[in-house]
Amino acid sequence: MPDYAFARNAPTTAHNCTKPPANRFTDGQKIGSIWPKDSVQEIGRPAQKITGIPPSRSLNLVAWSHGNAVSWGQTIMLKHLCAPVRRLIKIVPRSTVCSAFLGFLVLASAAYGQSVSAIRIDLDQAIQLALAHNHALKAAQSQIQQSQAEEITAAIRPNPVFTYDDLFLPITPGDFNSTTLNNITEFDLSAAFTWERGHKRTARIEAAKDQTTVTRSQVYDNERTLTFNVAQQFINLLLAKSTLDFAKQDLDSFQKTVAISAEQYKAGGMSEGDYLKIHLQLLQFQQDVSSAVLSMVQARAGLRQLLGFGTVPENYDVVGDLAYTPVHLNKEDLELMALQHRPDLLAAQQGVIAANSQYKLAKANGKRDLTTAFTYTHVSALNSAGFTASIEIPVWDRNQGEIARTHYALGGAQESEKAAEDTVMNDVENAYGAFYSADEVAKLYESGYLKQAQDSRDISEYAYRHGAASLLDFLDAERSYRATELAYRQALGAYMVAVEQLKETVGTRKLTR
Repeated sequence: MPDYAFARNAPTTAHNCTKPPANRFTDGQKIGSIWPKDSVQEIGRPAQKITGIPPSRSLNLVAWSHGNAVSWGQTIMLKHLCAPVRRLIKIVPRSTVCSAFLGFLVLASAAYGQSVSAIRIDLDQAIQLALAHNHALKAAQSQIQQSQAEEITAAIRPNPVFTYDDLFLPITPGDFNSTTLNNITEFDLSAAFTWERGHKRTARIEAAKDQTTVTRSQVYDNERTLTFNVAQQFINLLLAKSTLDFAKQDLDSFQKTVAISAEQYKAGGMSEGDYLKIHLQLLQFQQDVSSAVLSMVQARAGLRQLLGFGTVPENYDVVGDLAYTPVHLNKEDLELMALQHRPDLLAAQQGVIAANSQYKLAKANGKRDLTTAFTYTHVSALNSAGFTASIEIPVWDRNQGEIARTHYALGGAQESEKAAEDTVMNDVENAYGAFYSADEVAKLYESGYLKQAQDSRDISEYAYRHGAASLLDFLDAERSYRATELAYRQALGAYMVAVEQLKETVGTRKLTR
């Protein structure tokens, strides 16, 4: 029977492994000089679990079979194994079970490593994920199905009424015979149906369908708002990533400056006061990194909430860069696009149609329905048939109250349409103004201010290191450069958000007609 041993931090090639003795291992026995006793688990006990290995340590799976060391050729990091797999690691004394088990560990580790790999999504993918998985939007979308179900209800016709009765049935058993039933007892059978007048059913169906159209446009408006929120949060995450990268680069650069200053201080080329000022300035760079990390965590969590926490893993990442892409727009064209595509305006316009349908339905409900019935009667040995018709006389109730209410509601819907149109025009005005301002600011940085700030910092740093500039001049240039870089990134983010706001305002992601 071959023996097997697990050893942590063991070599992964067979020629470096020490061949075990021919006899069975005993508890605590040393397996060669390259494996110290405290690094080898006790063997000789079947199915003994390995314990005491920290998750951060690597584990090489080595099988001893017929005196030959066989390495499985892969080092598995325990921290990359899920908890159930770690709990399953055992010393198995039989070759078949051990081979299958070790293979399972390798495959499970590889599969688990793939499952936790970072997912990278771009802006379009983020929007599609949000539209497909956002719970608030899915709740709003269910209103469309609810409205369509109301269309089914509106199309239902009145049910027919079936009536049957027996009169003058004998109570005493002696009178309960065919003669009594034929000559004395009365049997009545009738079927009645209500005929709707005034085209009520047609009016109900039309009103229900118009309401479904309004609901659908309102849901589209929710999608428009969600799309902008996702784009805005996506840009915020890009800004946070860019700010963090810059903060780390700036910290690394300043740490080199601090190191050079420390050498100058030790060599007597710098006073202790100047060195302490530079060293204390390092704290600000470190705080900038910490703040940037927090901003990125918050931005990632905010975007993940819009996408749905179960849609992407916690360590997901976004693909994209903060960039200035000129967009040439005309406000008049934007206004026309908004009037054509804005879902909330379309909902308001369709609301007028729906209100008019409700008004027509109220007028139709003022018409009284006709009920007809066919009756069969057996009494006194005679069979007879009858036909009845009944209709309510609208002396006082002609549904005049509901007619008046829906008429006023129609006027209110028309006013709401005009208010929605004013809102659209105001949104275009504000969005275009914000875009124009952000575009001007971004152009200023692109025109050379950013390059000038960087050159000023580099010149001050070079002059300071060679004794041609004072410490205050260098620190001031460093602060100006950092402020300019951060302001530039914020300007790019504001410009990209302004473009997305224009897309939301006109109701489409294509800004060209």
